[in-house]
Amino acid sequence: MNEQADMILLEIEEKMEKSLEALGREYAAVRTGRANPNILDRIMVSYYGVDTPLKQVASISVPEAQQLYIKPFDKSILKDIETAINTSSLELPPRNDGTGIRLTLPALTGERRRSLVKDVEKMAEAGKVAIRHIRRDGNEHLKKLGLTEDDEKGYLEDVQALTDAYVKKVDELTKEKSEELLDV
Repeated sequence: MNEQADMILLEIEEKMEKSLEALGREYAAVRTGRANPNILDRIMVSYYGVDTPLKQVASISVPEAQQLYIKPFDKSILKDIETAINTSSLELPPRNDGTGIRLTLPALTGERRRSLVKDVEKMAEAGKVAIRHIRRDGNEHLKKLGLTEDDEKGYLEDVQALTDAYVKKVDELTKEKSEELLDV
């Protein structure tokens, strides 16, 4: 077979895997009603004038099922952490106890759960679109190699098989997250 085409196939699979991982990270940030430190992944704290991920300036623990405790390594940034949480899209009121910040996650209503499932489904569709774009780009690269018609057809079928497999993985991940959200 053709070495260049094999490399393109590997590259396609690698990119699809990265898309799946990115979707998994997005899903981890979706609030499920149970405390999960991953919902704080996107929180950036102004630390000495530099936006720094919260996880780099504080330890995050789960003392109770619906509570997160954020303990900064440097207590002087408690207010900055509080401000970052208040300005985020989390809509969780931080409670500063002088040494750390407690976030209590309210129980999700049925309506909110269904809304989150719709959001997850939108994320899934975006993930599938990304995978299809990778397929399209890969197919274009393969067609430019000047392979024989049979070889090209075989490689294009391989790309389609990869695409189908990763779309199926997205569906499985989405089903899993949706069930987690709807689980009361």
